Amino acid sequence: MKITDVPQDITYYEGEKRACYALDEKGNYVVVPSAGWAAEEVVNRLAVEELAVRLEETRKAVLAGLKSPLCYHMERRQMNPDILGKTAGLALFRVKRHFRPDIFAKLKPSVLNRYAQALAVSIDELTTVPKQPPERESQP
Repeated sequence: MKITDVPQDITYYEGEKRACYALDEKGNYVVVPSAGWAAEEVVNRLAVEELAVRLEETRKAVLAGLKSPLCYHMERRQMNPDILGKTAGLALFRVKRHFRPDIFAKLKPSVLNRYAQALAVSIDELTTVPKQPPERESQP
């Protein structure tokens, strides 16, 4: 893409710009600011909506006693079990085991603290989920 072809649609970035690579007149790659691209905004919005749906499904499963609050907070931080385990310094099989509410309820404070630090939440927050869905910001 040439410098003159870099999209400048007003999109998801809310007035901010991001860096894109483009070719200058000499054929060299240079960094060019871009306000975004309309198609990119659609894809980003759909992805955010899908993440919100998955988070809500997980929240309901926790409230129904099917999953532990750990699942909810992992989803909220857009992590998967492997990333959470590596961040908390725990084996993957242990993380998956802690998704069971009965096992999670028996975790030692030291393990809860590792999860809390990895997820950047307090231990109190880690052991609960919101009773109501979080309010979503309105779209313009």
